[in-house]
Amino acid sequence: MADTVNSLAARVHELLLALVTQGVDARVPGQGSSSSSAYGFLGAPGRVDVASGLQDVVVRAGALGPGGTWLAAAGHAGLGVLAVLRGRAEQAIPHLDAAVSAGYNDCVGLHAAPIRPLHGDPRFRALYQRMRITQADLDELLWLHQEMQLTAQEAQRAMVDNIGRLDTGVSLLAQAPMPTREPDTAGVLITRIDLAVTQSAFRQAALQMDFQRSSGNTSLGLIDDTWDHAQAMRDAWHAEDQDSRRQRFAEGRAFVARPGAGTVLGPCPPLGSITYPG
Repeated sequence: MADTVNSLAARVHELLLALVTQGVDARVPGQGSSSSSAYGFLGAPGRVDVASGLQDVVVRAGALGPGGTWLAAAGHAGLGVLAVLRGRAEQAIPHLDAAVSAGYNDCVGLHAAPIRPLHGDPRFRALYQRMRITQADLDELLWLHQEMQLTAQEAQRAMVDNIGRLDTGVSLLAQAPMPTREPDTAGVLITRIDLAVTQSAFRQAALQMDFQRSSGNTSLGLIDDTWDHAQAMRDAWHAEDQDSRRQRFAEGRAFVARPGAGTVLGPCPPLGSITYPG
């Protein structure tokens, strides 16, 4: 099946989600041409590591023409981050440089703690200075990264709150809606994928803990007459109330574009001047 922008964006999401949830040694089902290492015995799709998957994205994005350039940037940016996570900063900079050439401009993300050690490298400073952003897009980038932090915090609170619940219900982690404005630069789309990955990862973790608790309570209800049904009903009511509160809070965090925010391209704020949301 021929690639589309949406299908390749979904592939980037899949690869980054595996990286976040399984670590740098994660492997995912292969895609790509039958001549690639993604295919195993008799042409059946094998499994590939995240780096190979991202390299494949870069190649396939090139076939999509100008509309796929930002996906090549996403692939290179992912490879750069992967190199940093593996402690191979020297390999990260060429990928980040290629990402910037393809339209990557997440100047906020480049102030995150794992990236800051690169700030002293002249090559990194040079690629940072090449990035261009509008004020409207910068506002959204700041919101996207802030929302990643809030997603993590809310997930941790929800998982702690659910400890000890006696009911068998399962709660979905509330999430803020993704911005729908048309960005001035396609690089913003990459960071939207990053937020979607963060949301998916924490929702999966919260659901896994909830299913384990729910299954355990179901087993207790079947084998132990001392299980407190009344408390379970109270826990279910409390959980539903908490879920509603979290949903309202998430919806209230939705991104709202500032009236009059500039849409003219300009340099990113000076390197080191952005405080990463925390």
